[in-house]
Amino acid sequence: MKKLVFLLFLTSIFSCKNEPKVAENKIKEDVAFLADDKLEGRQTGTPGETLASEYIIERYKSIGLEPKGTNGYLQSFSFKPKTDPHKEVEFTTNADSTITGNNVIGYIDNNASTTIVIGAHYDHLGFGGEGSLYRGEEKAVHNGADDNASGVAVMMNLADRLKIKNDTSKIKDQNNYLFMAFSGEEMGLLGSNYFSKNPTIDAESINYMINMDMVGRMKTDSTLAVYGTGTSPLFKQTLKANNEKFKLIENESGVGPSDHTSFYLIDIPVLHFFTGQHEDYHKPGDDSDKLNYEGMNLISDYIYSIISDLDDNGELAFRKTKNESEETPRFKVGLGVVPDYLYDGKGMRIDGTREETPAFNAGLQKGDIVVKLGDSTVTDMMSYMRALSVFNKGDEADITVMRDDKTIETKVKF
Repeated sequence: MKKLVFLLFLTSIFSCKNEPKVAENKIKEDVAFLADDKLEGRQTGTPGETLASEYIIERYKSIGLEPKGTNGYLQSFSFKPKTDPHKEVEFTTNADSTITGNNVIGYIDNNASTTIVIGAHYDHLGFGGEGSLYRGEEKAVHNGADDNASGVAVMMNLADRLKIKNDTSKIKDQNNYLFMAFSGEEMGLLGSNYFSKNPTIDAESINYMINMDMVGRMKTDSTLAVYGTGTSPLFKQTLKANNEKFKLIENESGVGPSDHTSFYLIDIPVLHFFTGQHEDYHKPGDDSDKLNYEGMNLISDYIYSIISDLDDNGELAFRKTKNESEETPRFKVGLGVVPDYLYDGKGMRIDGTREETPAFNAGLQKGDIVVKLGDSTVTDMMSYMRALSVFNKGDEADITVMRDDKTIETKVKF
């Protein structure tokens, strides 16, 4: 009997050892911590951002990532706040009137010659400030659950999955992985800009970069925007071959308002994933209970499959793309709407309006599609901005929108 019990005991031990290790999904838990009120919006250089960086470090350690900053997992950078919005930020070691941010960097070393950078920014707007769209009188924490606790949570999920894969597989991936939580994104892509100028690995070894910024609010039609699709010849076919779940909106340009831009500008192929803006963007209402966690899991699966598919393709070729931002017209007025950047039909669809703005006063609503402004036909976002650029404060213009199946003509005063 004792022999039988002992054999059963040994069998249970060996069966446990043979069970494959699976990454624990902590996406919801990670967002809940990063978007908690106690972090006070994670503004760069504040105690709340420090708490966030300490949390990310502990998660990196639990996953088993190696430190790859300049001081353990941290890469610190100090800068003077800009007084002129048209000038580049000045990085400095002078302690007077400076703010210090910290990129948080972890690494999987597969002894490969090339490295994939996977990143997301973890800073947000604190109690509001210049970037806030909040018009309330009371001070309010901007938690940034979607912007960008969502991206950081998916990044750490990918780190866990890739670490387990390479620890348990007899054949390791043909790339190393660098995971980076950027600071200073909301102040002008500062953390990624600093890393691009002061990389903690050989920049020539970076194969490509994946960025996730606002991936937490996937809509019911499963639309997912992917930017940078033209920055390497293999990207489009790989995105298509691995897609079974999403309505993809592709943009070829490597330049955009997030951290992938810093890598594109040093000739590295980039992909940026984004589920669209919403009425809580840069407002106190961007909280963790509003996120689509099932959608975030699907995005993590998708990016994981893309990385796996590209693994045996060696170093990807880099391709320059047309920079749409250089063609963007300058304008002196605005409608006061949140555009639906995922809309791919004719016109510019409104995803939200703000009170006491020209759009609100003209009776425009969420879901309206602007098809004409003044004398200009609006076919897409660029034509909308061109139409807007001719107006000055105080001007009045005719505007035509489609609402459901109805054509509505009204006037807007800027």
